[in-house]
Amino acid sequence: MNGSPDREALRRRIAAQLAAPVDDAIAAFAAELAQRAGAMAALFYGSNLRTGSLDGVLDFYLLLPGAQQDRIWPRVSYHEAVHGGQILRAKVAVMALSTFADAAAGKTRDTTIWARFVQPSALVWQADGGGQSELVDAIAAASCTAARLAVALGPEHGTAEDYWRALFRATYSAEFRVEKPGREDAILSVNAEHFEGLLPLALSAQGIGFEVGGGQITPHLPASRRAAIQRWWARVRRLGKPLNLLRLVKASTTFDGAARYAAWKVERHTGVAIEVTPWREKHPLLAAPGVLFKVWRARR
Repeated sequence: MNGSPDREALRRRIAAQLAAPVDDAIAAFAAELAQRAGAMAALFYGSNLRTGSLDGVLDFYLLLPGAQQDRIWPRVSYHEAVHGGQILRAKVAVMALSTFADAAAGKTRDTTIWARFVQPSALVWQADGGGQSELVDAIAAASCTAARLAVALGPEHGTAEDYWRALFRATYSAEFRVEKPGREDAILSVNAEHFEGLLPLALSAQGIGFEVGGGQITPHLPASRRAAIQRWWARVRRLGKPLNLLRLVKASTTFDGAARYAAWKVERHTGVAIEVTPWREKHPLLAAPGVLFKVWRARR
């Protein structure tokens, strides 16, 4: 994504966003994970990016060079490390940068990439000469994909928040997960600074005109283009839940560190410590009933 002044303005905004400072411990953990995976870049996102907290689970995307190896992506794993005497925990998703870029641009049937990365993220590590320009383009493309769907699904005119709200409600309903009512309002509230002015900029970057007045936006989206976007979304939405289910099934067998991750979650939420034995590490699904029984008995 380059060329027009509007696109360059969006790229500059995205580059500044990706350069957001993070705790040195988070950057060091990301570098260690990325180098071990042979990645070109590491993205940090989620609530810990906003709060700066080292508690809980840090969320990273590691982007690899070359072609995508897994047909069902990304590959997810759980890791722990000690930095400065504190245990850091991370959930790590790994995929090829080229596939990430295609998904961000809406060229795949995936909803998770552009819906996730229109929200804040930070580039916390990159290899020497490691594709920063391509990554900026990909995140900018995610903003454009999300913005054009937002105005295609949203009202004839409304505030920017009205359009983003319509977008997140649609993507939540298309995915195989349950979000609390009002989740979209929470995202917009805690990330208000990030979303301020993003919608008009992302629309201009792809040649979608609009008027602004009285605090509201009126997109100039021709009926034919609106219909084309809605047809694309209908195809994506139909495959949303099946694709998410496939990823959950795959994760049940390929989620490295699943037993340690589950044990930490159980203890965090119930106070019941679970020993991660070699058998539980190797067979997390088979071990689950026994773990649940232990939790039930302990809480009684």
